[in-house]
Amino acid sequence: MTIFALGVNHKTASVDLREQIAFSPEQLHSALPALREQTGVREAVIVSTCNRTEIYCHADGVSGPSSDLLLGWLAGYHGIPATTLQSHSYCHTDAAAIDHLMRVASGLDSLILGEPQILGQVKQAYQFAKNQASVGGILERLFQQTFHIAKRVRSETAVGENAVSVAFAAVNLARHIFADLEQASVLLVGAGDTAELVAQHLTEIGVQKLMVANRTLMRAETVASKFEGQAHTLGELPELLPQADIVISSTASTLPIIGKGLIESALKQRKRKPMLLIDLAVPRDIEAQVDELSDAYLYSVDDLQGIIQENMRNREEAAAQAQAMILEQTEQFMTWLRGLDHVDVLRDYRQHTEQLAQEQLQRARNQLAAGKPADEVMAELTQRLTKQFLHAPTRTLREAGAKGDYQTLAVFQQLYNDND
Repeated sequence: MTIFALGVNHKTASVDLREQIAFSPEQLHSALPALREQTGVREAVIVSTCNRTEIYCHADGVSGPSSDLLLGWLAGYHGIPATTLQSHSYCHTDAAAIDHLMRVASGLDSLILGEPQILGQVKQAYQFAKNQASVGGILERLFQQTFHIAKRVRSETAVGENAVSVAFAAVNLARHIFADLEQASVLLVGAGDTAELVAQHLTEIGVQKLMVANRTLMRAETVASKFEGQAHTLGELPELLPQADIVISSTASTLPIIGKGLIESALKQRKRKPMLLIDLAVPRDIEAQVDELSDAYLYSVDDLQGIIQENMRNREEAAAQAQAMILEQTEQFMTWLRGLDHVDVLRDYRQHTEQLAQEQLQRARNQLAAGKPADEVMAELTQRLTKQFLHAPTRTLREAGAKGDYQTLAVFQQLYNDND
């Protein structure tokens, strides 16, 4: 059996490419069954966030898929050439795949080192796959151990202290640009977890005028009420944008909802007073052409790298401690996995030998029933069993001798000595 982890993330692919292969919740309903239909794939989980799209699967060791086949499936599902993904993807197997998953869930592979949101996103992806009957015994144990180590990393190392997120990076960027951020008017487009976290950070630094626009007014009211903000619908954006000094967008829309024309109109009403727009969504909520406008300053998640790098420098020691913990957990899981392989081989061997013995026993019974002397039947039974049990080992030994395969010969010698 093989554990695969294949995908792209913020370090290997641009936001444009990540947008093309992101999975919406609706797509996952069809994608997981389609992935499991691939030859040899037993279990599968798809993690798709703003910064990564990854496939985790348990496959047959011999007849299972290769990394090229999985990459081809991912590209084919989204209708893009596999060559487009080839140089921007990664594929890990077994221990490396397990280590990667645990690093991801622990926040060590995030855009901002140690950000806490990714653990919840991995849990959500796992639960969705489990509800779709795409998780079996192997991935069940792997993800449970992953959640366990991620919790330990957060509680036992400095990575879990004062954890930051993409939301905090956005607020930090706004604070560097606006000298008096407390007096700025902020419009949050979207009312999901990221928007709520942004609102929390903004409130903590003293922002007083907060507007929340969402597709459903009820959800906007839920977030706005927590931070004394105003709730609106997306249909009110033409009226809200001229009032906003800062726009931070993080919806799950598959198409941009804020276009160049909308911002151009807002700037005219603001009499060219500058606007800061931060787009945290993948796919993007704000058209890239907005950056062509004077007095409109647009940043995407990829533009937060400076803040992220500073964060990473401050947490290198904690990350090293966390990695040591993950390595230990990975080794424990691999030991368990190898034990399963041993059990499978032993079970198959026992079933094979028992089948041979039953066939020869039935033959002997038939001979006795036909009146053949018992001594002759027993002698023939012993001879046939010996010949059948030794046939495969004898052939293997001969082939090993001809090829100079001394490792195989040594294993047989050890087995022979142990039986003396």
